[in-house]
Amino acid sequence: MRVTHQVLNQVPPLTGYDVADDPALQQAAEREGAAWASGELHQLGSLAGSAAVGEHARLANENPPVLRSHDARGNRIDEVEFHPSWHALMTTAVTYGLHGAAWADQSPGAHVARAAKFYVWAQAEAGHGCPISMTYAAIPALRQEPRLADRFEPLLATREYDPGLAPPESKAGLLAGMAMTEKQGGSDVRANITRAEPAPAEGDAAHLITGHKWFCSAPMCDLFLVLAQAPAGLTCFLLPRVRPDGSRNAMRIQRLKDKLGNRSNASAEVEFDAALAWPVGPAGRGVPTIIEMVSATRLDCVLGSAAAMRQGCVAAVHHASWRQVFGQDLISQPLMAGVLADLIVESEASTTLALRLAGAAERASRGDAQEAALLRVALPAAKHWVCKRAAAHGAEALECLGGNGYIEESGLPRLYREAPLNSIWEGAGNVTALDVLRALTRATESADALLAELDRAAGGDRRLDEARGRLRRLLPGLAATAGPDAQYAARRLAGMIAVTLQGALLVRHAPAAVADAFCASRLGSGSPGPGGLSGPGVPYGTLPDGVATGAIIDRALVDRAMSASR
Repeated sequence: MRVTHQVLNQVPPLTGYDVADDPALQQAAEREGAAWASGELHQLGSLAGSAAVGEHARLANENPPVLRSHDARGNRIDEVEFHPSWHALMTTAVTYGLHGAAWADQSPGAHVARAAKFYVWAQAEAGHGCPISMTYAAIPALRQEPRLADRFEPLLATREYDPGLAPPESKAGLLAGMAMTEKQGGSDVRANITRAEPAPAEGDAAHLITGHKWFCSAPMCDLFLVLAQAPAGLTCFLLPRVRPDGSRNAMRIQRLKDKLGNRSNASAEVEFDAALAWPVGPAGRGVPTIIEMVSATRLDCVLGSAAAMRQGCVAAVHHASWRQVFGQDLISQPLMAGVLADLIVESEASTTLALRLAGAAERASRGDAQEAALLRVALPAAKHWVCKRAAAHGAEALECLGGNGYIEESGLPRLYREAPLNSIWEGAGNVTALDVLRALTRATESADALLAELDRAAGGDRRLDEARGRLRRLLPGLAATAGPDAQYAARRLAGMIAVTLQGALLVRHAPAAVADAFCASRLGSGSPGPGGLSGPGVPYGTLPDGVATGAIIDRALVDRAMSASR
């Protein structure tokens, strides 16, 4: 047979690199008190960028979980079967403490280190981050019931991955999920009709829960935080998959959701038929109790979206640095350089904000009232903005690879399908925008903390100072006008806050080329979008003249050794 073609001008696989080779991440982690974790971060980064882990990610997504409702003899078993690659990814995540381990570590910066590792490992495969994130988030909620925390927190924090159904206290390690929303309510959990009846015969404070949950995240976890209507009103409960006596709890998996992305992870509809559970937090105060969990998972949504943006940037820059077009490297073409630089600016702004919020969350957990006030407004604003930007960012990164990016083998389609998820999880756009408005109108502390944070960058950039001034004039009037008009504009407000915060952080901490490009394109008077913002629908690659694209692009070129060998 004749050789009919040669393989020319194709890009080598993006493997064998350190995902943690990310200057924005490393510098932010150091600022927020986690420089001591750099060694472990690079170990995890090398794993995340390895060919072996890339293969695990592919297999876990191409072989999604399968529900086994009954055994061969007709017994109800309600088990979800995962591919071995899922378990390999989970083992690494738990071993490196991405789940609840930070709560057992009193080292300053422990939670920031965990956030940085979550960001790095999410770039290996995003789907398995769901049970990891919820296990982390369950612990502060569980601490509102000290007896339950004493029983289960050590096992939620241990670095032992122990899959399979068994009584919780007999296992080497536990994972936690949650089941809140119902068919009729969605985000309006106060409309829940699942009920909880006291069951003294089952032990002190025991209840039996009966009802249906439209969305149960990670149904093969060991413990679940569940909302149900108790005699005193909507209450939070802890529900085990297996009862202490070893019998299966009455949690029936009706079906697994067929999702757009997040294919490796199981999400389910479940039914409870007098399932044993114990109350967490005050009776009738289920929403305030579960908010502890929602806040932590929202931070992971921001981290996950920032991770996806970084992953897209690295893939796009890698492709463009090897691909030849019209006799030149694609990366040297001015229009492509502008697109890549714009993507990187967005990525660095998101990473820097995510790690700043991780630091605020850690300090708030240790009693810092100023950081807690900032977090109440900045976290929902970041969740709203960063997670929405991820979808457009993923589409543009994919397009940088042209037709190759549309092919599954490139990995970009999986990234693209995953991109909308974090915007929907834990409060979609309208919910988070209204949470921003609520934080600013219920008390003055959050507005004061936000303005104080922005003032740290005063004088650093004229365009940022103008954006700060717009917010300073806007915020005092919100409390008096928090009616329909303010609600209508809540998305615009959330975007203004997030982008101005990003600009302030970049002006203080990023290289001049990155900060200047961000402020010129996102905050400048001539930039597109209402109030000087470039909205989620504005295409990337519209940077103004004079941007130092080469200096920006170099910050996402992780395969320097490969490029030097050309």
